[in-house]
Amino acid sequence: MDKTSLIGIFLGFIAIALGMVLKGVSLVVFLNPAAILIILVGTAAAVFVAFPTNEMKKVPKLFGILFKEQKMMTPVEVIGTFSSWTEVARKEGLLMLESKIAELDDAFLKNGMQMAIDGQNSEYIRDVLSEEIDAMEERHAGGAQIFSQAGTYAPTLGVLGAVIGLIAALGNMSDIDKLGEAISAAFVATLMGIFTGYVLWHPFANKLKQKSKAEVKVKEMMIEGILSLIEGESPKALEQKLTSYLSEQERSAVGEKKGAISDDAA
Repeated sequence: MDKTSLIGIFLGFIAIALGMVLKGVSLVVFLNPAAILIILVGTAAAVFVAFPTNEMKKVPKLFGILFKEQKMMTPVEVIGTFSSWTEVARKEGLLMLESKIAELDDAFLKNGMQMAIDGQNSEYIRDVLSEEIDAMEERHAGGAQIFSQAGTYAPTLGVLGAVIGLIAALGNMSDIDKLGEAISAAFVATLMGIFTGYVLWHPFANKLKQKSKAEVKVKEMMIEGILSLIEGESPKALEQKLTSYLSEQERSAVGEKKGAISDDAA
């Protein structure tokens, strides 16, 4: 479970609710079926018009990505794995790693390692795997674009909802006391549109982009690791190459892990 998504949504609702209460606005105003219909159904309608069916079929899966942690190797795990494989490959040859491939859950890494063991040259492996990353990035960008567009449509539909509410309110001005209440209710749609657009849909799009970048980084590290195995680089040279992808915090984690392994060996 990706807790940050849930925490962010929870804080967003709390901020709006408390802000309204502090301003003396009753939360009952949210019980506005017309506003909910215009914003939620209207946004969904606009997105369906904007994207083809094959893209819209991905939406349930995209929500799963947003609220679940990515099941992939961390950059630190990638370095540790390739360091151990490099030692085996230098001593016993690449073929000795074939048994390791069967244990892999990562299809990308398994494909790359299989090509390396089959004797494909480095340029070919880099081209194939890089094309796979490019295709993945394109898919991910399409998914993020759905939420980004929803974030653009929702606030505008909020204005539309307010206009509809004002038309209804001004259509009957005989009761002045109810007029103010009707005008107030008209702007609930605007509030909902802005809230969903900038607290839900746009942040969802950004999170998908960030998760895509993290996955791309891991896969690029895997490519470099595979090519280092083919070229027979030493574990130290491989670690130096792959560590260049890491942040300072991640580099510290690699150092701590190596230190723990050295202590165990002693």
